Amino acid sequence: MSEERNRIDDAVQSWLQREESDVSTEKLESYASYIGKKVTFILLALTATVLIAGYSLTLGAYPIAILDCYKTVFEHLLGIISDDNIDYVIFELRLPRICTGIIAGIGLAISGAVMQSILRNPLADPYTTGVSSGASFGATLAIILGLSFTSSSYAIVGNAFLFALIPMFAIMVVAKMKSASPTTMIMSGIAVMYIFNALTTIIKLYASPEAQAAAFAWSVGSIEGSSWEKVGVMFVMVLIGSVISQILARKLNVVATGDESARSIGVNPKRLRTFALLIVSVMTAGVVSVTGLIGFIGLVCPHIARIFIGSDNRYLIPASAAFGAALLLFADVVGRTIVGQGTLPVGVITAFIGGPMFLYLIIRQKKEAW
Repeated sequence: MSEERNRIDDAVQSWLQREESDVSTEKLESYASYIGKKVTFILLALTATVLIAGYSLTLGAYPIAILDCYKTVFEHLLGIISDDNIDYVIFELRLPRICTGIIAGIGLAISGAVMQSILRNPLADPYTTGVSSGASFGATLAIILGLSFTSSSYAIVGNAFLFALIPMFAIMVVAKMKSASPTTMIMSGIAVMYIFNALTTIIKLYASPEAQAAAFAWSVGSIEGSSWEKVGVMFVMVLIGSVISQILARKLNVVATGDESARSIGVNPKRLRTFALLIVSVMTAGVVSVTGLIGFIGLVCPHIARIFIGSDNRYLIPASAAFGAALLLFADVVGRTIVGQGTLPVGVITAFIGGPMFLYLIIRQKKEAW
């Protein structure tokens, strides 16, 4: 009797172990598929960025085949220059523009993803804090009135960067006096935005037509006329901001669920919100001071990435960065080819592309994206 009972017990234990093994294997396969989809989206966006960048290198008065572009870049990095003319055209005239587009797309998209998480607002983007209006006012001072805190060669960039940071400090002061809640920060940013917009409008009213045209050209956003020096400064700011944002990804996930949930596991939501907002404001200021005001990247790219990979900031931040770089480069290529000899500003194209794309994905999505 005891032997039979032991056999039954052994059979039951064996069956339970097989069931647990099957469940574990199924969970592992499900998790691998879950991660695989996210990684695939990021890799596809990076591949698109490389392909679009290669095609963009071929655009210009001096014709260069796309394979020759890739070859020249690869050889230059190895210290080999087989054709001086092609190397000069690519590295001095065309590649700075492309690098500016990639870095700007990464910075704006990451800023949008972080802001939408910390403010828990699907309409938040890098310009919600008033960064764009502050930068526009600073650039307008340099262009129309000739007032600048830096040398004349960097007057517009320097002014735009410094004044872009003023709204952030204003928000921090208001948040310290009141509270660092998402609503307070958004409303403070909007208030500062309207103030700077009014000041900019007053200056433009008394400007000459030439100065008004120059200020308008800067405000619509462009990556034309970039230099390696500007690329280097912007790269450092975006790199630092991107790394810090990625480090904060887990805490951003917690804050996105609500302040009470964050406090329950030891995360200070007000402090994190203020710090994260400071980081993305500096990163955005570094971008817009060079490129002007390029809209829709910070709003659209995180939402599109979120639709495909979810709201986990550990994957959303790099996915938004990769997609932002690809979308901004694509917009620049469209702007350079759609009107023949002329060029449409990239800020105009991002609105034309991003708006319909965003609407289509919202309508097509069966569940809520946010």
